[in-house]
Amino acid sequence: MSSEYINNLTIGIVVYKEDYSLLYKTLEKIKNFKIIIIDNGNDLLLKNEVQKNFKIENYILNKKNNGFSAGYNQLAKLCKSKYLLLMNPDCIISEKNISIMFDYIINDKDCFIVCPTSYDSQRKIMTYSGGNLIENENKKEILNLTGNVCVESCLGFCMLLRTDDFINIGLFDENFFIYFSDYDLCRRIKKINKSIVQLFDAQCIHSHGNLKIKNKFQKLFIRENNYTYDKLYYYYKINPSHEEIKLILKKLKSKFFKFLLNIIMFKLQNAFRDAGTIYAILRFKSNQSKFSLQ
Repeated sequence: MSSEYINNLTIGIVVYKEDYSLLYKTLEKIKNFKIIIIDNGNDLLLKNEVQKNFKIENYILNKKNNGFSAGYNQLAKLCKSKYLLLMNPDCIISEKNISIMFDYIINDKDCFIVCPTSYDSQRKIMTYSGGNLIENENKKEILNLTGNVCVESCLGFCMLLRTDDFINIGLFDENFFIYFSDYDLCRRIKKINKSIVQLFDAQCIHSHGNLKIKNKFQKLFIRENNYTYDKLYYYYKINPSHEEIKLILKKLKSKFFKFLLNIIMFKLQNAFRDAGTIYAILRFKSNQSKFSLQ
């Protein structure tokens, strides 16, 4: 690996209740780079295990989980390199593929983000990496790539950018706990007429993992709560009167009755899912006056 990579690129990863075996696979591929890890789960045992086997430039344990958006912002402020690769702990990418991304972004001054093309764990099936902004598509369709392509948005599991660009645009909006912050960042990038490029020749493995919470009822509640809230906030930033917001808010009464019915019928998984949606809507309605749109 050239000194240019060593001096100018840092990889940042945010973890929460992460399995060491999965994180090991990710870190083993990138061990020659400068790495910053933010642990929102305050897992000292995981930190000790990682540092036994890998040289980590900065490993921060957060006593409170403020969300992935805040975690990535935290590591960006710690980054001393010109370029920053934001990665999820379940993204596996080699030095060769990172070098393809790096070579592209240093030669394209108008490119804000470059992302790889992702595949499943068997390296056979292409998975979703980028495409249109969510408000401009009916469903996520995997691009049929034969070469590099400019996209409206890319998912945040692996994105390479200039650290100063990321900081100057305002980082991730920390009102997003986990979902939609990548879409929001890409929407702001589009407004300043910078490009987001998905590279065909740069490849990674990413299977879009689930929340690491073991209790299935807690997982359902947390997922629905955060997804619904973040989605409401995303569309609120586009337009406080957006039709998507109205559609979700209209569900409050019916969701409440479904929740009661599922409790009576002892369908607890459905009940916890409904409870997450209800709580998200109530939380959103109570916070609307606090939002500062930009």
